[in-house]
Amino acid sequence: MEYSREGRRDRDRDRREEKDKEFIEKLVKLNRTAKVVKGGRRFSFSALTVVGDRKGSVGFGFGKANDVSEAIRKSIEKAKRSLIKLPVKNGTIPHEIQGVFKASKVYLKPACSGTGIIAGGPVRAIMEAGGVTDVLSKSIGASSQYNVVKATFEGIGRMMDARVLAKARGKSIKELWG
Repeated sequence: MEYSREGRRDRDRDRREEKDKEFIEKLVKLNRTAKVVKGGRRFSFSALTVVGDRKGSVGFGFGKANDVSEAIRKSIEKAKRSLIKLPVKNGTIPHEIQGVFKASKVYLKPACSGTGIIAGGPVRAIMEAGGVTDVLSKSIGASSQYNVVKATFEGIGRMMDARVLAKARGKSIKELWG
């Protein structure tokens, strides 16, 4: 049985499209800037997006271009390359954490089932994309959406996962959680 190169390319493209479909993409901020030139104003766009699989992987990206759709596409590609693991336990985060980036501080606190996502725009987008269903958060300081996203990811990066912690200590999860 012979396979053509085109058939293989089609299968590879189909796999890539399936992989892309499993991600949820959220646009956090779209910004338009104007540069004044001899002929008038020239506009360019920047996009901040969050990407996640609702199973604990989440990432963010920032893209700039002269066209809106191109800026969003670039930011989504960067977000998919910068995925990190968000430890989710029973629909919430395992413990309280504070993330700081420049003048922005983000507090994340686990919540009991049924609470929902109590968070502002950028933090809500990250938690929804990561698969967290119950969390409390408070954003303090600078409200720049880019800084809030960076502060949230800084906090997520320092979050401890029970399985990894138990393995590092040479104990079972039951011994660790009691």
